[in-house]
Amino acid sequence: MPPGTAHDPWLAGRHFGIVIDAGSSGSRLQIYSWKDPRTVDVKKGSELAYTLPKIEKGTKDEESWVKKVEPGLSSLAEKPEDTGAYLRPLLQHALEHVPPSLHEKTPIFLLATAGMRLLSPRKQAQILEETCRFLSLHSDFKVDGPSSAGPCGSSVRIITGEEEGLFGWIAVNYLMDGFTGSSDQRTTYGFLDMGGASTQIAFEPRPKDREQAKKLIDVRLRLLGGEEIHHKVFVTTWLGYGTNQARERYVGKAISEFESTRHEVDDEDEGEDDIVSDPCLPKDLELIEEPVHTTPASPHMQLKHKLLGTGSFEQCLKKTSSLLNKNMPCPDTPCLMNGVHVPPIDFSASHFIGVSEYWYSSEHIFGLGGAYDFVQYERAASEFCSREWHDILREHEESRKNHHLGGDGEVVHGGQVTETGQWGPKVEVPRLQMQCFKAAWIANVLHEGLGMPRIVDPGGNATTDGDKVEENAGKKGLGRPTFQSMDTVGDIAISWTLGKMVLEASKEVPPLRKGAKPLVDPIDDIEDLAHSPIQPIRPPFLSIHGLEDRLSPHLPSSLTRSSLGFSPVFLVFWVFFMALLIFVCYPLRRQLRSLCLRSVRSIRRRDPYDDLMEEGRVGGGSRPASPTTFGSKVPSPFRHFFPSHERTKSNFPTPLSLITNGPTLRNLIPNGTSSSRSSPTRNQALSDDPAMASTTQYVHASTISRAPSPDENGQIGAASLSRSRNTSQMNLSTSSLAPRPAAVSRSSSFGGKHI
Repeated sequence: MPPGTAHDPWLAGRHFGIVIDAGSSGSRLQIYSWKDPRTVDVKKGSELAYTLPKIEKGTKDEESWVKKVEPGLSSLAEKPEDTGAYLRPLLQHALEHVPPSLHEKTPIFLLATAGMRLLSPRKQAQILEETCRFLSLHSDFKVDGPSSAGPCGSSVRIITGEEEGLFGWIAVNYLMDGFTGSSDQRTTYGFLDMGGASTQIAFEPRPKDREQAKKLIDVRLRLLGGEEIHHKVFVTTWLGYGTNQARERYVGKAISEFESTRHEVDDEDEGEDDIVSDPCLPKDLELIEEPVHTTPASPHMQLKHKLLGTGSFEQCLKKTSSLLNKNMPCPDTPCLMNGVHVPPIDFSASHFIGVSEYWYSSEHIFGLGGAYDFVQYERAASEFCSREWHDILREHEESRKNHHLGGDGEVVHGGQVTETGQWGPKVEVPRLQMQCFKAAWIANVLHEGLGMPRIVDPGGNATTDGDKVEENAGKKGLGRPTFQSMDTVGDIAISWTLGKMVLEASKEVPPLRKGAKPLVDPIDDIEDLAHSPIQPIRPPFLSIHGLEDRLSPHLPSSLTRSSLGFSPVFLVFWVFFMALLIFVCYPLRRQLRSLCLRSVRSIRRRDPYDDLMEEGRVGGGSRPASPTTFGSKVPSPFRHFFPSHERTKSNFPTPLSLITNGPTLRNLIPNGTSSSRSSPTRNQALSDDPAMASTTQYVHASTISRAPSPDENGQIGAASLSRSRNTSQMNLSTSSLAPRPAAVSRSSSFGGKHI
């Protein structure tokens, strides 16, 4: 659907923002919108003043606000020049759905995640530079200029897992009203996210724990009333603790344990698959696996093994608990999984929202998404794991055949059952195969890893009712469950991209005080970046900004850009550059000075005496510049590079005064010789001209060391000027000085006056 017209009331005062989530499997463009905060009538002290701008979908229909392309952006590692073609459908979709009059005011971001993080820094830089060039040249959307973050600043970059966690934390608390109300009424939610490779946690420690907590990130937002709110958030990531990589570690451990207890293989059994019992697979399911994350103790261990499911959820919990590495050394207490420091979590006061795998593993098979009850969850997982695999496949095919779209068991509408399948057609077979393991891994991370208590109903498992938990959590802030798995709130999906847009909209709210510090991304608010838990990903872009980013973490905090107001790295760079320039140019100073003087002479006012010169010029140069026309205008510190007229006599032909009655050039230049060819016509013209009764003679400094002194009458003897067109050698001969009647000879050397 195209954007509305200028008369559409929905567009009145509306701003837009675009985020491209460049993930490992695909890139998803999302268009968000909000009312311009400066046009919202907010009364002081009203409820509206204590809320954030309302973020909505960027299109009026339900589908057009999202556009996805596959595969991931990282697939262009070997062909970065194809980045433009890859992004063209996404950009075209945005151009069609954002009003053209608002393009220049609409920010666009491409923020890459897991897939791009796995590439080499050089390949990362190539793809991001091509992305920046494409977005800048093919749209009018607002894109940042070059900075330490990259060629398009913060508009095009790779974000870390911790940044994903921070943006997700903002999104969850925005949707759950964690930022609403006055300061004494706000209680934020913790955020849990698990993917295939890693898991993140982000939460705000209790006030009494914040003083002792280390490495907290300052998240600043501005409410519609202009009040700026601050939250100190802890965020960390466990790599290898996502469901897929945890499964790979589990398989390697299971095969290693099997190989350590097995007997020697008989000759007739060599080459056959070894059978390893696996309680984390449904009963009788067979899968061929090979170890990935283990160091093989024997060549046989590297072979593929057959894993046979035994379907025991309880045994699976025990087998997977050791993968948490709770016994790792803890250099900075307290620690949770794998020796990673995490501030104390008070689950009686802190409430968490889980997304991604926390939602999928609870909802898609068990239909238990939402408020979490461990007893109900454990019962559903135990029943599923113990089922025969062929029975699970049969039900899966029936569900697909009947086009059941749910996954919540029986769904009743109008007194009739509309959906009866345990899961819908969107659930694939690999999900069914791994559901038992993923359910056990989720439970272990929550309870053994993070320390969430297992709340058990005193009445026992039979009386546990998850609906009561949902009912208690119906009113926000009252009786909230310790943990909830969620995917959407209302019609807005919980996504870190939403958190990024909440921050962008908050930046537009006018502050209460002039000169307030601008709002920025949390990672740009870190003062001591060198000791921060979040280290931004900065590929080696070909710019000075990349150099600054690599050197700044090694400088004291007092020498950073934020402390000094300018970049010390830039200053050092330019000082070094100037020193290098002087070092290179100093040995060539004479040549450079000559070049400058020749350039000045070529553009100066032409001297009247030049009209008397023939085409050939003695010494290959013209008269030097007069100090009154150039030398006197040069600043004194640089005058040694541009000498005055008197200082250039040793290097350039020097004019002598008009010679009339002074000594002959034989007296001035003894032992001189001349070889010339005179021009009778030109000589006659000179002799007939009264004004040219005497001539100006240019004498090279190598021939005359000083100018002749005047006689007692203050005059200098006359000399004839002769220049040759055919020779550049200067010779002075006695024959050229022989008197000739009524003629003045001009030759290529210096001669006297002829009678």
